Amino acid sequence: MQQSDALVPDRTRTVLSVDTNKNSHGGTARVIPIVPMSASETEVARQMQICNACRYCEGFCAVFPAMTRRLEFGKADVNYLANLCHNCGACYHACQYAPPHEFGVNVPKAMAEVRLETYTEYAFPASFGALYKRNGLTLSVALAAGLALFLLLGSALHGGLPGNAAPANFYAIFPHNLLAAMFGTVFLFAILALGVGVTRFWRDVSTGTASAPAVAEAAKNALTLKYLDGGHGDGCNEENDAFTLARRRLHHLTFYGFMLCFAATAVATLYHYAFGLEAPYPFLSAPVLLGTGGGIGLIAGPAGLLWLNLKRAPERGDSRQRPMDRGFIALLLLTSASGLGLLAFRTTSAMPSLLAIHLGIVMALFATLPYGKFAHGVFRSAALLKSSIEKRQRNTQSLSSD
Repeated sequence: MQQSDALVPDRTRTVLSVDTNKNSHGGTARVIPIVPMSASETEVARQMQICNACRYCEGFCAVFPAMTRRLEFGKADVNYLANLCHNCGACYHACQYAPPHEFGVNVPKAMAEVRLETYTEYAFPASFGALYKRNGLTLSVALAAGLALFLLLGSALHGGLPGNAAPANFYAIFPHNLLAAMFGTVFLFAILALGVGVTRFWRDVSTGTASAPAVAEAAKNALTLKYLDGGHGDGCNEENDAFTLARRRLHHLTFYGFMLCFAATAVATLYHYAFGLEAPYPFLSAPVLLGTGGGIGLIAGPAGLLWLNLKRAPERGDSRQRPMDRGFIALLLLTSASGLGLLAFRTTSAMPSLLAIHLGIVMALFATLPYGKFAHGVFRSAALLKSSIEKRQRNTQSLSSD
């Protein structure tokens, strides 16, 4: 029994340090209940046992070197590996045990199913995550439309429609302090929800201390999307066996487009509070140039990702996630399109309506960030950091070249 207990990692169980029962030797026995796993987590553990015996895919991505450090896979291990997986598809196309083989190994699909459970399990509040999982695209579009309608109504009640404000004077429609309070509250809530969720995840899966080299390596791997190169630099497999870097490049357009838009907002905030310069800003000013570049990236990237999502073979992922994926993509496209439209027509009578629509969509995007596809970037970054920490620790199994 002692040997069996030793094989169970601490992170996969809950230990009750004191039990009133006495064993045959007069000592106090400990009760060590194993944390139960879901059917999806159990399936990942089964497939990892098979992959651990094969190891053909060991050089494809970070998942397989991490796998070789384990002889068994508890709940925390499975959640960690699932979020470390980038769903590039290389292992599925190379696997000799993939369906229709009786082993039925399909790592990308199995990992995707566990990731969805991870987002829901660690969501804060939990009920919000479950709601978004069931209603991805419908909820996102409906929330955006509802908020836009609400802002249109509020603008109309305050005389902001149909265009009786000064050209491009956004604050004549919605006062700056009102916008700062509304969006600051929603944004801070999104940060809080994501922070609480990933902190819980990290507490469950992490062992070891993050050194500066580990943090630097994890940041580089996350920002460059290293593991969307298929393990050989030629990219992922999409609708067929051909390799392509399209998914990696479209993710870069989306992420860095988002960051440019965030930078535009940050610079505009600096202009307003530090220099007393209020919007609207000239077309060649830093906020407008950053926002325009970001908006273009947030149209090109999500549009391409939506196309890949529509063409993606169903056996390569979890069909339950498609509403969540497409809901997030729809909000990104609507945010960028409405923002560029507002920029183009900000001096016309359409400005108040376009402003209200854009603000409503942006608020919907911020409100749903912790409960949709955006969360995968946060959880994956945490998994990459754990991977970098783990690589610098001694491999007690001594079974891998890692």
